[in-house]
This record gives sequence, structure tokens and C-alpha cells, in this order.
Amino acid sequence: MTSKPGPATPAFPCDGGEPLALDNQLCFALYAASRAMTRAYQPMLRDLALTYPQYLVLMVLWEWDAAVARGESPDAGVGALGRRLMLDSGTLTPLLKRMEQRGLVERRRAPRDERVTLVSITEAGRALRPRAQAWVERQLEGAGVSREEVDRLRCQLWQFLGKLGTAG
Repeated sequence: MTSKPGPATPAFPCDGGEPLALDNQLCFALYAASRAMTRAYQPMLRDLALTYPQYLVLMVLWEWDAAVARGESPDAGVGALGRRLMLDSGTLTPLLKRMEQRGLVERRRAPRDERVTLVSITEAGRALRPRAQAWVERQLEGAGVSREEVDRLRCQLWQFLGKLGTAG
């Protein structure tokens, strides 16, 4: 007996049912959503000539840049960047090196502690922000998703992540 593959998009069951059915697994829904988001971002990333992790780095650096403009002093070290992105230095260092070669970021030793490497965004890195922001806004509009829906889901996911972090 052969089975035909199911539809490309499941019926999105929300009523529970069989606990171990694939479509009832939160982990699978998160995995599928993550893959779909990554696919959705590929056109923008290609246009900006960035990888997804490089885009994440730029988002943090844009945040830090805005904080500096407000007179704040964010911890702009590679260690702080790694913690913010949940990436280890073995992953982050080569990523930053490639971004530095492209002129998107600068790295330098901290004047007070040479063991610390500081990261800052360049004008070329800043110039990508309006394009990325416009693209994200077009995606939300095209998907028919409101800012409120996105905010609500993001908040729920961060709350869930916090619970997972304290569960073990």
C-alpha cells in the first residue's frame, strides 16, 4: 500500500487531538514557522547581500546606534553581541570578519581593556537599514498580517522562551 503525500500546508489544527500527531506538536509548528520565515526573508537578504546571521548582527548594531544617539552607552563588545544573538564567539568572529571586509562594521580593541573587542556599525551598514525596514513593512502588508498580530505573537513567543529557560 502506498500513501500519497499530504497537502503542502496542513489544515492548521488548533483543537488538540492526538497528542503525538505531528501537526499537534508545538515544536513542529515552531520549526515550520521558522523555515517559512527564513524562506520569506531570502529575497531581501539576497538584495542586501547578507546572510540571515549577518542581518541579525546589523539589527543589534542598529539598536546600539540608536541608543548612542539617545546619549546611552550600550555594551558594544563582541561578548555582549554574542549574548544578545545567542551565538558563541566561534560563530560570531568569522561572521564579523566578513562583515568588516564588506565595510559594514568596524572592530577595535576597547581602550580600557585590550581583551575586549568593540563592534560598531559603519555608514555602509547604516545605509541598509531603510531598505530592510521598507521590505519588512511590505512583507507584513502583503501577508495581510497586522502589526498588532505580529506584536502579540512575538510577545507570546518570548514569554514561552522564558518559561523554557526556567523549566530545566
